[in-house]
Amino acid sequence: MTDYAFAETGGVPGAPLVFTFHGTGGDEHQFHDFPRQVLKDAHVISPRGDISEHGALRYFRRKAEGVYDMDDLWARTAAMTEFVEAAKARVGAQRVVGMGYSNGANILAAVVMRAPHLFTDLAFLHPLIPWDPAPQPGLQGARVLITAGERDPICPAPLTRSFESWMVAQGAEVDTLWHPGGHEIAQSEALALADFLAQTPKAR
Repeated sequence: MTDYAFAETGGVPGAPLVFTFHGTGGDEHQFHDFPRQVLKDAHVISPRGDISEHGALRYFRRKAEGVYDMDDLWARTAAMTEFVEAAKARVGAQRVVGMGYSNGANILAAVVMRAPHLFTDLAFLHPLIPWDPAPQPGLQGARVLITAGERDPICPAPLTRSFESWMVAQGAEVDTLWHPGGHEIAQSEALALADFLAQTPKAR
């Protein structure tokens, strides 16, 4: 298993487990405190990306903006899947939430395409999935939030809509929020994410 550095805040037994995944240039602290502003008893784990791109931390390599090193992505996805599986088994939570921004949303998406059973709730902030994913019936009934900027130069709107359509086709329960800006996280996204975390999911 990849020995990720990570932040961890212990929760109350039986409370949700939330994994947060930072964006390029962020670290394990970028979103770590957010879940407990909504779910005060939650257990939160935030792994740090172990790839450096000119000093900016990421979860996998890319060849250019929007062009991923797919071999590296699959290797890092396997490692992150193992990390999440081990952490989930250790904590023992029934409700497991994954939330990621930008590069963090992308590694989260790759993990759930491989192992959808790991999460009950998924929040993708500005995802960019520039490949054609295979069907994943294990996402049937998963709660999914996607947020995006209509003028995002990094995550083009057509690719966001394609990812949304793919999630819907897998049977996920998808809510999508658009704001009129770019790649920044708008206040409306933070509010939508807080509402998403506060809702109790149905059993899958």
